[in-house]
Amino acid sequence: MPMEPESGPSTSRNHSQFFLNLSRNLLLAYQSFGVVYGGLSTSPLYVYRSVFVRNLHDFETPEVIFGAFSLIFWTLTLIPFLKYVFFVLSADDNGEGGTIALYSLLCRHAKFSLLPNQQAADEELSSYKYGPSQPSSPSPLKRFLEKHKKLRTSLLIVVLLGASMVIGDGVITPAISVISAVSGLRVQGVGLELTHGSVLLLACVILIGLFALQHTGTQRVAIVFAPIVILWLISIFGIGLYNIIHWNPKIVYALSPHYIVKFFRETGGAGWLSLGGVLLSITGTEAMFADLGHFTAFSIRLAFTAVVYPCLVIQYMGQAAYLSKNITSVPDSFYKSIPEPVFWPVFIIATLASVVGSQAIISATFSIVKQCHALGCFPRVKIVHTSKHMFGQIYIPEINWILMVLTLLIAVGFQDTTLIGNAYGLACMTVMFITTFLMALVIAFVWQKSILYATLFLLFWFIEGIFLSAAIIKVPHGGWVSLLLASVFMIVMYVWHYGTRKKYNHDLHNKVSLRWLLGLGPSLGIVRVPGIGLIYSELATGVPSIFSHFVTNLPAFHNVLVFVCVKHVPVPFVLPEERFLIGRICPRPYRMYRCIVRYGYKDIQRDDGNFENQLIQSIAEFIQMEAVEPQFSSSENTSFDGRMAVISTRSNATLIVSDQLDSTGSIQSSKSLMLQRLRSEYDDENPQVRRRQVRFQLPPPGPSMDGAVRDELLQLIQAKEAGVAYIMGHSYVKARRSSSYLKKLVIDIGYSFLRKNCRGPAVALHIPHISLIEVGMIYYV
Repeated sequence: MPMEPESGPSTSRNHSQFFLNLSRNLLLAYQSFGVVYGGLSTSPLYVYRSVFVRNLHDFETPEVIFGAFSLIFWTLTLIPFLKYVFFVLSADDNGEGGTIALYSLLCRHAKFSLLPNQQAADEELSSYKYGPSQPSSPSPLKRFLEKHKKLRTSLLIVVLLGASMVIGDGVITPAISVISAVSGLRVQGVGLELTHGSVLLLACVILIGLFALQHTGTQRVAIVFAPIVILWLISIFGIGLYNIIHWNPKIVYALSPHYIVKFFRETGGAGWLSLGGVLLSITGTEAMFADLGHFTAFSIRLAFTAVVYPCLVIQYMGQAAYLSKNITSVPDSFYKSIPEPVFWPVFIIATLASVVGSQAIISATFSIVKQCHALGCFPRVKIVHTSKHMFGQIYIPEINWILMVLTLLIAVGFQDTTLIGNAYGLACMTVMFITTFLMALVIAFVWQKSILYATLFLLFWFIEGIFLSAAIIKVPHGGWVSLLLASVFMIVMYVWHYGTRKKYNHDLHNKVSLRWLLGLGPSLGIVRVPGIGLIYSELATGVPSIFSHFVTNLPAFHNVLVFVCVKHVPVPFVLPEERFLIGRICPRPYRMYRCIVRYGYKDIQRDDGNFENQLIQSIAEFIQMEAVEPQFSSSENTSFDGRMAVISTRSNATLIVSDQLDSTGSIQSSKSLMLQRLRSEYDDENPQVRRRQVRFQLPPPGPSMDGAVRDELLQLIQAKEAGVAYIMGHSYVKARRSSSYLKKLVIDIGYSFLRKNCRGPAVALHIPHISLIEVGMIYYV
């Protein structure tokens, strides 16, 4: 039995790995209560009120209450439990979820992107590949969608609508959650019996405090306060169980869908209108998928199946049992169903849980805005990292204050959770409806399943379509808020994307001819002075037209030129060792290089002051690689703008690096006393920016390094010592005179307004102002 000695250790390792994964998922499941389930778990505060008030006021009977509970139960079972737990959570993009993740998957497996900056090298990213290893032949539907630009534009608009509804959700959720939680203070007989105005004032104070503390990194509070949500779930489970036993144990019969038929038979059209309130029982469901990146699918499934789902079912069942014997308590059903001895503890926990749930959706709004920006669909905004230890925890000041003002306007303007709930339900159901549509496309194009499977999944559209139609009917009664918010944000995003796309296409079709550059010679027809010039462009290939503008307007140019393109690729993350793509433009004597810095839609571009050094190391590594790998220096490559190489600065061994922390930067080596003084003043005004003073040296001469390579590396080091300048075009985009009035409205007014009032590209790219050179240009698109 030769295998017996090895079976024991192997089995032990498997058991250890199993328990390690289990403990990790249990920890993540615990943390998910404070991030994912804050909104969903607080829905019992307002669901029954939204179902009956103004909809079923004339049908408040025990049979109708039984039917309403049956509707809530089956809605919870079919959509969050069946659709999301079993299907949607499986459609992650390298662990990331949400509308943007689904769109990213589709863009990687089909030519759906409208911005033509894709490169073959992007497909070699380790996080790019997804789905079956052997790609199947493209389906006719896929080819049809890729061929028609209008259909691809429509798909983008659908995605932007979903993202806009999520942002609108970030406005509505805090309002309805906090107002519903503190409304217990005005319930007669159990609370302080405060006036409606006093309760509203308290809710506004809580909301202002919630948004005012966002800059401190309160995203972490959602995890720290996970015990609050757990305690809340335990509380509603206990209260629900007590009400079932004490008031009406027969409520368990309402689990049968037969009661849904009886519900609609008795209520008719009024029952259909009440579906807008029923869908509020699933308002936080999309967070299960959108927040997937911070957890695992198994941990979210575990938390929902084992804790959240049974607690919510028992709570709704208990409220129905109480209402079947206390019909007049519908407007305040939750707080009146609480046993008097535990009223105040439950009220405090409910208020805290609503704050945690609001915090979670605000954080999700920040994330969706950042992701939309990565797609080129949102103006540049300031992104603050609120945690050094928790990746992806961000704060966006502009969005935070806009959300606060809008939330307060909704709270003060409506003052009624039923009206706010109508807007809330429409926003959430629209996002779910769009998720179902995108999931069907993922099943067909990414998972490469039969169209029949995608069609079967669209059966959820039938269920969600019924709820969505009921929510649309409520547009005059508060639902218009969701449409208004979504329309404004969607117009902003599409106008920005349209202007960005037109500007990129202008650059793409007006690139500088390499033949013209080669005709100028290595000196480019001007004086080449010591130093490195980093020319920023959005183009991933070719030389932008703005370079010819530089050459004709500047009397001299740096000895080393690097065309830098910072672009986002449709993957969630790009590994640091895969971030830099380096290539050469023109023959070696020209000393012109290209660097593409790649980020994913979840990546955060940090200002660590080390970009210059990483860039120099990457170029040096490319020069060395080019000399030993013939595919990069083939004499047959007449374009001199050919293949680029992925360079990892972590493994760089071409240059000897010595560094120390210094605030003087690369200007210190300059002979200009004026530049040194300006740099010193800049560092005094910005003490938080301390850049590394790095010195590069060549290794001792040896047979392993070619003489021409050594000379080129020496010139690169000398140029770095002379100083680095950042060169950008300050562009103005205008529509042509022959353009339509709509295009002039979008470009000359809409895009121009957004560009002037958002962060400048130099600030967004963390370019030091002291080293920046800008040349103005006008783009006629």
